[in-house]
Amino acid sequence: MRNILITVMMIVVVVLLFNSVIAADSTGTQARIKEQGSNANTRIGELLEDDDK
Repeated sequence: MRNILITVMMIVVVVLLFNSVIAADSTGTQARIKEQGSNANTRIGELLEDDDK
């Protein structure tokens, strides 16, 4: 019974850490990756516009 309780508590901790580190709305890793991807797309678009001129 004790092992099951420890396992469940560890799963809860992992879920809480995932939500606070990875999936946080503005400060999480997912948001930062999206922001960097958007910045890269913008820069690539600007480079392509410069080539068209």
